[in-house]
Amino acid sequence: MNTIAYFKERFDQFQPGEDQGGLDKLRGQAFQTFSQMGIPGSKHEEWKYTRIAGLFNKEFQLPADPLTGIVSPDDLNRLRLPGHEATNELVFVNGFYSFSLSKIRSTNLQVLALEEAADGEFRGIVNQWLGDSSHYQKDGLNALNTAFVHGAVFIHAGKAEHIEHPLYIYHITDARSVNILSQPRSLMYLSEQAHAQVVENYATLGSNESFTNQIMEIIVEQEARLEYYKVQNDGSNTNQVSTTHIRQIGKSFIQAVTISLDGGLIRNNLNVILDAKNCEAHLYGLYFQTGHSHIDNHTIVDNVKPNCLSNELYKGILNHQSTGVFNGKIFVRQPAQKTNAYQSNKNILLSDTCSVNTKPQLEIFADDVKCTHGCTVGRLNEEGLFYLQSRGISEKTARNLLLSAYASDILDQIKLLSLRGWVEKLINERLEKELS
Repeated sequence: MNTIAYFKERFDQFQPGEDQGGLDKLRGQAFQTFSQMGIPGSKHEEWKYTRIAGLFNKEFQLPADPLTGIVSPDDLNRLRLPGHEATNELVFVNGFYSFSLSKIRSTNLQVLALEEAADGEFRGIVNQWLGDSSHYQKDGLNALNTAFVHGAVFIHAGKAEHIEHPLYIYHITDARSVNILSQPRSLMYLSEQAHAQVVENYATLGSNESFTNQIMEIIVEQEARLEYYKVQNDGSNTNQVSTTHIRQIGKSFIQAVTISLDGGLIRNNLNVILDAKNCEAHLYGLYFQTGHSHIDNHTIVDNVKPNCLSNELYKGILNHQSTGVFNGKIFVRQPAQKTNAYQSNKNILLSDTCSVNTKPQLEIFADDVKCTHGCTVGRLNEEGLFYLQSRGISEKTARNLLLSAYASDILDQIKLLSLRGWVEKLINERLEKELS
């Protein structure tokens, strides 16, 4: 299909009959950007190892409303994560937030349609921060999501509010009848001294192909605390570009853990901007890829103000013909003196036919900093394997033990025990299957 022409037709259909102010202007500007940039190709340096342009020849349908795919409560029950009975459940269907399927249990948490927030008391926040990710994700896919901001939500935690129940966010794509392109969008604002735990999970119903182009932007104020978890365990018929953009505008603490276990093509963009003094950020990732799957983790840690600390550790396990990419950038701006920033990417290759491209990077414009970065690519530790086998442990069990230990320092960062137990179970099942 002619990609630009198709999306232009859909864009015109999506536009409301009456002018809706700021959001309409933002959509129009974003579509102009998309028209100029198009879908990223191999000549786009940031997409050098992840080819997605060909996917758009598969005639994905862009739903006009969530009813295009009907997800029932029974469908949702089969997808719910452990511990869901004591969580806030936010459900997106084909990129549109579903108020009927969602359940907000915390009375001190506000979840509004983005249009409602933009026209009400949160207008200033929406105007200032919606689209902030475009300063870092300068490509057509980011612009495409913004151009079709419909069915999006605004999530607000008020001053000193400790959100008792974690936020479980389900992104469900109904591909039971056609190929579906979904574009979920959310803006979250943590006020001063607020505390929240967020979990994002992805699921596709049906055997047709799905493409999820998702953006979540999070603003964190003074003394606020955010725990963010992303779990990707979808089918081989799925493709996903997921952007998580976190800006710390006050002294605050954030921790982000990304677990990628299955999916056809996955591209994760994680941006953390330390935009206040004494911020602290911890980024962890674990990817275990098999078959012909492809995982691409792009991270940006931007130190804008002084006396900040960031720590980043991503670990990968690849098998069969799977491919991996890690591209991590740390920026230290000139005012950001006394910055401490650490970055490491480690990979284990289990076959001769899998591969990984890793590129940790530092760009430092300050002169009083402590920054390190590095990467490793190799096999399982043969000495450790021999030691365990010499103690009477079978080769399969020994390999499983070594890989479980390798993953454990990432899994230990998941503070929600029910979620951690579920992820550990998925990994153990994968190890039993892959190494049998």
